[in-house]
Amino acid sequence: MIGSSFRKKPTNRANESKVQAGLQALLYEGVCSQLMDTLTSGAFLVAFALLMGASNTVVGLLAAVSPLTQLLQIPAIYLVDRAASRKVLVVLSSFLSRISWLVVAIIPWLVVGEQRVSVLLLCLFLYFGLGTVSACGFNPWIRDFVPEKIMGRYFGKRMAIGTAAGAALALLAGVGLQLGKWYVPNQFVPYSALFLLGGIVGLSGVYFLSQVPEPKVRKRRPQGVFKALGQPFRDLNFRRLLIFLGILFFAINVSGPFYAVYMIKRLDLSMALVIGLQVLSQIMSVLSFRMWGNTADGFSNKSVLIVSGYMYMISVLLWPFLLLSDTYLFMLPLLVVVHALTGVSAAGINLCTANIALKAAPRGKATSFLAMNTLVHGVAAATAPILGGIVADRLTEPGLSLTLHWLPTDIRSFLALPISGLFGLHSLFFLTAVIGLYSMHRLRAVHEAGEVDGHVVIAHLAAQARKAVWHVSNAVGSRRLYGFSFADLKKTVPDPKGALGDDDR
Repeated sequence: MIGSSFRKKPTNRANESKVQAGLQALLYEGVCSQLMDTLTSGAFLVAFALLMGASNTVVGLLAAVSPLTQLLQIPAIYLVDRAASRKVLVVLSSFLSRISWLVVAIIPWLVVGEQRVSVLLLCLFLYFGLGTVSACGFNPWIRDFVPEKIMGRYFGKRMAIGTAAGAALALLAGVGLQLGKWYVPNQFVPYSALFLLGGIVGLSGVYFLSQVPEPKVRKRRPQGVFKALGQPFRDLNFRRLLIFLGILFFAINVSGPFYAVYMIKRLDLSMALVIGLQVLSQIMSVLSFRMWGNTADGFSNKSVLIVSGYMYMISVLLWPFLLLSDTYLFMLPLLVVVHALTGVSAAGINLCTANIALKAAPRGKATSFLAMNTLVHGVAAATAPILGGIVADRLTEPGLSLTLHWLPTDIRSFLALPISGLFGLHSLFFLTAVIGLYSMHRLRAVHEAGEVDGHVVIAHLAAQARKAVWHVSNAVGSRRLYGFSFADLKKTVPDPKGALGDDDR
């Protein structure tokens, strides 16, 4: 059936039923992709690598493989611009890419010793490398297919359903993995089962992807690859957007890949509990996608990024406070707060960083713009975890300490835990916060139609939260307050572009 879909010519103006069917198929594809990612990434992949003897540096490399392969955007642009159909290229490369997980599943039986980690890295390079070619054609294809007026709501719904399904599957997989450790002698078997299932689900998503119509766009004469890559930098606003996104992605990926490592090795949490906390974060994301999507459509993606970005940095700064006590009675509530806040804020960041780039890219010639966005993202996100892994390993070397002989004994004992938190993985949390806050400053230079100040978005979100309890309140005065629409403030806020000027500092 996939082959038959290739023979269809790209539709010019698909009727409403074809559009709706395509949107539904794209939603199913998103769910399959999310389920595949759930089973083949995060704590599962990290634990699999640790079981094979991977160090913090190797864990950083595992996290860097995906962004490193974004360098393939350069030849991918050449392929997309010259392909007769973006759809054929995307579906074929996606199919070949996802077969890699079937190979990963059998690594423990094909390879022995230290070579297992090397083969795992090779499989990940193939998976993400072919995925990069797929994404280069997928982004402009979907940019032309999904109606712009519903983009925020649609992708919010798609992410919410996919994340909800992924959270439920992660919980089941975590329990299954724990049971496998108890009852299966070979510890690799449960992980191999997860990767095998992930590969099968991912290949199922390729079928749904093949059912999405490809809008017909006016073909332009192919440009040279480097000339095409230069176009986004000649656009002042898109250049500012690339700077912001590059810094933000670098900040997030400095510490992001090491949260699972920290909980497994430093806090000595069980895999079931680690997965449970990650599921909590995903649930909070599911509950937040619709809120962020509606807010982005009502105001702008930039306005949402201002609020969600600062929320994420606050959640990162809460991690070092886990050092203040070794008791689970203290750690678990704080971990719940951190993961809940991370889930809410990450939902806004993930949704709106993608959508703001889609909206800023010119319709019909978005390939080079979106490819450069992915390339900048890749370079930033590739260097960050490698640097983070090296820093974490160097700052946890034997003999590294901070002695405070000049302080009284009681003060030294009081400061011992907090100061030790400056070393090792905890140093990455502070680094993420500092760089992330600077990225929020760079966001101010980006212009998007409909943008408002962050406090207006906060007021709007607070109003939406108050509406949820409107029906249980009998206070007349409170109901008057709930009835006020903060969205009306949008009309009174001056255009930030005029206030910012055109400097590109």
